[in-house]
Amino acid sequence: MSLALTVPIVATSHMVMDWVGYTLDFPGMSWVGPVLGSVVFWYGGWPFLAGGVRELRDRAPGMMLLISMAITVAYVASLATSVGAFDLDFWWELAALVSIMLLGHWQEMKAVGQARGALAALAALLPDDAERLTDDGGVEPVRVADLTVGDVALVRPGARVPADGRIVDGEAELDESMITGESRPVRRVTGDRVVAGTVATDSAVRVRVEAVGEDTALAGIQRMVAQAQAAGGRAQALADRFAALLFYVAMAAAVLTFLAWWALGGLDESVARTVTVLVIACPHALGLAIPLVISLSTAVAARAGILVKDRLALERMRTVQAVLFDKTGTLTRGAHTVTGVTAAPGHTGDEVLRLAGAVEAASEHPLARAIVTAAGPTGPPAATDFRSLTGRGVQATVDGTRYAVGGPALLRELDVRVPDDVTTSTDEWSRRGAAVLHLLRLDGERARTIGALGLADEIRPEARQAISQLREQGVDKIAMITGDARSVAEAVAADLGFRPGVDEVFAEVLPADKEKAVRDLQSRGLTVAMVGDGVNDAPALARADVGIAIGAGTDVAIESAGVVLASSDPRGVTGVIRLSRASYRKMLQNLAWAAGYNVVAIPLAAGVLAWAGLTLSPAVGAVLMSASTIVVALNAQLLRRVRLAPPEQ
Repeated sequence: MSLALTVPIVATSHMVMDWVGYTLDFPGMSWVGPVLGSVVFWYGGWPFLAGGVRELRDRAPGMMLLISMAITVAYVASLATSVGAFDLDFWWELAALVSIMLLGHWQEMKAVGQARGALAALAALLPDDAERLTDDGGVEPVRVADLTVGDVALVRPGARVPADGRIVDGEAELDESMITGESRPVRRVTGDRVVAGTVATDSAVRVRVEAVGEDTALAGIQRMVAQAQAAGGRAQALADRFAALLFYVAMAAAVLTFLAWWALGGLDESVARTVTVLVIACPHALGLAIPLVISLSTAVAARAGILVKDRLALERMRTVQAVLFDKTGTLTRGAHTVTGVTAAPGHTGDEVLRLAGAVEAASEHPLARAIVTAAGPTGPPAATDFRSLTGRGVQATVDGTRYAVGGPALLRELDVRVPDDVTTSTDEWSRRGAAVLHLLRLDGERARTIGALGLADEIRPEARQAISQLREQGVDKIAMITGDARSVAEAVAADLGFRPGVDEVFAEVLPADKEKAVRDLQSRGLTVAMVGDGVNDAPALARADVGIAIGAGTDVAIESAGVVLASSDPRGVTGVIRLSRASYRKMLQNLAWAAGYNVVAIPLAAGVLAWAGLTLSPAVGAVLMSASTIVVALNAQLLRRVRLAPPEQ
């Protein structure tokens, strides 16, 4: 609307008509500037006026105060000119200034509405409905909001737990990855505590509700995200810092100009010069310099699979000194794969894998899916009489022989002796944090070990390259955080090439403590980037100086981060650093151009060279303003040449 109203104001300006060489004259033309200009000032300029008052009240002058000062002075001077008090017509400059600044302001504000997205994504993890057991043993559907402490809810296979509570009947493998970040389902039995939002994968359980609403663990994570976002929002942008300096310069120049010209005996001239100084001091080019760079850099990033949601995060990424990676789903794939197969004497690894794949073929357990996938593209032989042994494993008949696949609980139940050759391998796998499953042959009441399989969360091959490239970019410290045991975490860190004594591993970390790890690094004076993908990463992502979410992760992690990698390639972090440094260079270059305009324009507008017959009229000031704005716009376009794809190694 401001732009539409600006067009007739510019077209009917006598200054513009003199420049272009045309004439317009129609009844009421003299009212176009005052009427439409007033609408532009009060309606289009309102965000800046309100922002300027807020900055003044907070004693933190910035871009809003500088813009509101300039448009207010231009409006008052133009209004006074319209009634014959002055000869300073700034209507078209006022309208153009408001429209240009609104364009830049819109570019900056596009991401503001996403700030609360993380909280909405967290709330979406909770189911809307639950099944509550009645006193007569029946089941009734209810809204989750209607559950109270003491109610017993039925959680069916594949359903989410509706509230924090404790299992009172049944046992199941629960997928807690959205809370803990760990990919392996966890066996929960009667008496164990369960958390709202987690998923029962294989069996139904009955849960007695112990916490609802604001008392749940998920609500606690929501509060941490909100607090961390609020803390991060107080950072000041580069353009605001520059604008604050320019505000003081403009005010000092205006006061000196007024006093100097008044002392020379010309009150009218002193007012005219002072008004010209204040209007020309407005950062036309500065108002576009940063937003244009941000807009173009986000477009360039999007083509490379990098979504920039927070301009401050992008600005800070160039100064990052420590990058903290969540292990599961970020440095690793977040899903188990078969990493080792060992066979008892008289058998082969291929035989073990083939038979285990056949037995697990009918199971929906994540570890079973990994074994079936590893068994080969042709698929395992057909199995019959499949049977699930809750909490222990599975059984099936393959080629007329009964086999079982299970963990330690199954070995204890069947009292099976494991050959030393197999034990040596399985012990090593366990030390590295792998899940171990044994393949058993069942002969009546007797069972014997055929072999074993190790399943672990596989390290991404790109992760080592990402860490190497970060070091080349000058990042001081690489850190990893995980809920795994210290021995497991150290083994993964060694595989990734962590430097002892320099890089850092946070192991055995509870979900709520990930944010504390970020604060720990920040307390040492480090600027921290956090890279993660899980719900439990959300507070840490929001607390970090820069939060980077892996795009394959949860909606909550994505909404909490300032930067999102569309792919799951951690090398994208190096692309964010390259983008940050390139865009920062463009910002500085554009600020230099904007400053150059003010350095030249303010003294001339103040009349420091009036003795030599050289003064700056509003018309010439407008030309200089337009030229500096065009320069910063063209310079920002050069960002399109930046390559963000990580170099291959």
